[in-house]
Amino acid sequence: MLTRFAPSPTGELHLGHAYSAALAHDAARAANGRFLLRIDDIDGSRSREDYVAASLTDLAWLGIAWDGEPVRQAQHLGAYAAALGDLKARGLVYPCFCTRADIAASLSAPHGPPGARPGGLTGGPAGAIYPGTCRPLSNAERERRMANDPHCWRLDMARAAALAGDLHWEEQGQGQGQGRRLADPLVHGDVVLARKDAPASYHLASTLDDAAMGITHVIRGADLIASTDVHRLLQALLALPTPVYRHHALVCGPDGKRLAKRDAAASLAMLRRSGAGGPALAAALVAGRLPTGYSLQMP
Repeated sequence: MLTRFAPSPTGELHLGHAYSAALAHDAARAANGRFLLRIDDIDGSRSREDYVAASLTDLAWLGIAWDGEPVRQAQHLGAYAAALGDLKARGLVYPCFCTRADIAASLSAPHGPPGARPGGLTGGPAGAIYPGTCRPLSNAERERRMANDPHCWRLDMARAAALAGDLHWEEQGQGQGQGRRLADPLVHGDVVLARKDAPASYHLASTLDDAAMGITHVIRGADLIASTDVHRLLQALLALPTPVYRHHALVCGPDGKRLAKRDAAASLAMLRRSGAGGPALAAALVAGRLPTGYSLQMP
């Protein structure tokens, strides 16, 4: 078994991160496997080195030891570009020049957005679905606009899903839906795979990195279970192995909402400064015993 924990250095780690990291760490150790650490640092506008250092300190305080040197996504930009280039060559992605305002205006149009996905649906697991405005542009128009206009690259979901056919993954997570699950990438619409300010989206970078690292079991929060539809499709398109997935409940605060990095009271740095014991906290989290006021909930 080979598991990983992959924090983004955009803020301090909190109890939810500790829960996920401890689950992945303990699962690997119980199976005499390996536990790796990856720093998802390709968000150039928000990633900070001091948060990288803080994350390593927090994990060490929890008693979570990783094998080998931490992997840095910023060192893999060439791999992301190569994968995107492969999808471009096969006509599976297209440039999109729409701004957020353009998309919002299209979705609110009285007659519905042009190029809506099959069934006329405009909502998906992550919110509004991109209406496909730039999908029908001619190659000449794309080339002309790419020379001057900011753009992202979107996956032509209908074409990609038709090419891949039926896709499944094994889910070992908490709650219902365990076992062999059918992926439904169409519900996500034409997702972004790269932007000018981010050489790869979470979907593309995480899928490629998990394969490159040899991850056998992806253990992560249940808020990401829908993303597995897209990741499973990318694995099929790029001939990558499919790991087993374990999606776990989310740590929620006293208000019942899942924790975010802005929740300072739940930060591991705050708990460490208060005198809490890190290894004891990690063991309690894995056992489902949370500090007073916090709870585990499935979304």
